[in-house]
Amino acid sequence: MSFNLSEKNLERIQEHVLHKREEALLNEVNEMHPADIADLLDRLDLDEARYLHSLLDGEVAAEVINELPEDRREDLLEDFSAKEIAEEVIEQLDSDDAADVIAELPEDVQQEVLANIDDSELKSEITELLSYDENTAGGLMAKELVKVNVGASMLDCVRELREHADDIEHVYVINVVDDHGKLVGTIPLKKLITTSLRTPVKDVYDPDAITVKADMDKEEVSRIMAKYDLPVVPVVDDRGRLVGRITIDDVVDVMREEETEDVQKMGGMEALEYSYSNSSLWEMVKKRAGWLVILLIGEGFTATAMSYFEDEIAKAVVLALFVPMIISSGGNTGSQASSLICRALAVGDVTTKEWWRIVKRETSVGLTLGIVLGVVGFLRVAIYAQFTSLYGPHWVPIGLAIGFSLLGVVLWGNLIGSSFPLLLKRVGMDPAVSSAPFVATVVDITGLVIYFTIASLFLAGILL
Repeated sequence: MSFNLSEKNLERIQEHVLHKREEALLNEVNEMHPADIADLLDRLDLDEARYLHSLLDGEVAAEVINELPEDRREDLLEDFSAKEIAEEVIEQLDSDDAADVIAELPEDVQQEVLANIDDSELKSEITELLSYDENTAGGLMAKELVKVNVGASMLDCVRELREHADDIEHVYVINVVDDHGKLVGTIPLKKLITTSLRTPVKDVYDPDAITVKADMDKEEVSRIMAKYDLPVVPVVDDRGRLVGRITIDDVVDVMREEETEDVQKMGGMEALEYSYSNSSLWEMVKKRAGWLVILLIGEGFTATAMSYFEDEIAKAVVLALFVPMIISSGGNTGSQASSLICRALAVGDVTTKEWWRIVKRETSVGLTLGIVLGVVGFLRVAIYAQFTSLYGPHWVPIGLAIGFSLLGVVLWGNLIGSSFPLLLKRVGMDPAVSSAPFVATVVDITGLVIYFTIASLFLAGILL
């Protein structure tokens, strides 16, 4: 059951906390999902959150810790000893969630917590998971799974499933391995229900099951699971041995984190470490100021570019009137192209190996858009010239200068916007760094040069 944490509900719960009404608080949270309780604790003051969390029982309290944002989790765990973290949190969680919680603790505390885990199998699993890079499939996977030997029967599958029923929250498939632990296939639960229990596993399992390697980037894992609509994917090592599994709920979290990071970077800032609501004033300023200063310095070069055409502007002041329109058209086009290519790279729609196809395509798109905007720009001058003397008797060459400048700037902006993400991806950087503001700044500077160069050609006789 979902819980609507309205301001009214929040105030009521805060009132219960203030007066230490334990029974009323437990009545409030007993029917709530751990994720909703975590959301509630994140909205309360730290002392209030500590008090409410102290009332929670066993596994629920551990699940709430796991669901909390990293900063609030750190605050709550500060009051826990290493032994309490091990017993009250880590031993209540699945191996992947337990490893995530431990990974965010200070290194010295990590070792203390591991030393206090009584379950040797869980300790071994967590230690193995911590050995993987957090951005890989190995760092994302859980060790809990159901597996049977290829020589077993379907009855053995049922027995194995029953044995692990309490340890595994969601079971989607039965994994089939050989005598060396190598994954040979999977059996969907539907087949387990519809097939005779006397049937040998080797006659039932799917040998073409999709797998991922433990060192695969977690973004690639999410793309594979989304592409093939997989609720779970087995994880294997370099030798093909089954080492874990990744479920769709973990992938949803990855996709949300990566998309949030990309959106923030494309907005012209560094990605926030925590959520917007939980980021301090200083954190917000620090993450945004750097890029703003760089962009400010970059935009300063537009004045430098204009200074080279000071004489042309002095002779035809009307040229300056169109500067905002020209450079904004190029910047907007570049921003659109950058956003499209960044997203296409993120979802695996294109790769850097296709750069020449993308460049040819974007050249055609840019040329077409440039012609459309160029015609609109020329018509704008032509129409205004019928009602004002601002452009004088030379409105035709001025209109042509504006039209062809828009064509050149839009084409150039489209090429820059589509090429930057590909270049950054090729050299191993995040394509989202080629953010819309960054592309727009580069196009602003170069667009001025294109504009005044074309305008000088069309207005050569007038500017003499």
